[in-house]
Amino acid sequence: MRACIAEMSKALEGSDAALIEQFFYQLFTAAEADEMAKRWALVKELAHGTPQRKIASQLGLSLCKITRGSKELKKPGSSFRQLLDRLPPSPVR
Repeated sequence: MRACIAEMSKALEGSDAALIEQFFYQLFTAAEADEMAKRWALVKELAHGTPQRKIASQLGLSLCKITRGSKELKKPGSSFRQLLDRLPPSPVR
């Protein structure tokens, strides 16, 4: 299955955001897309310094998922960090 993920990543390389968004909504069910969006939201909240328990309450996610996200965000060369750095700065919170 890792080969399939690599293949999809290669196919999406250089694609515009609208095509990638459409691809996600066609590939995933609404519930799966919502779950993926929640996980991205948790990564952004962690990067902003939001406490894990507050994230759990806001997004309805387990502390286990949030801890996993936190560990991944802290890894050297984290893909989470690299993708967050591509986003425009968010308004002051």
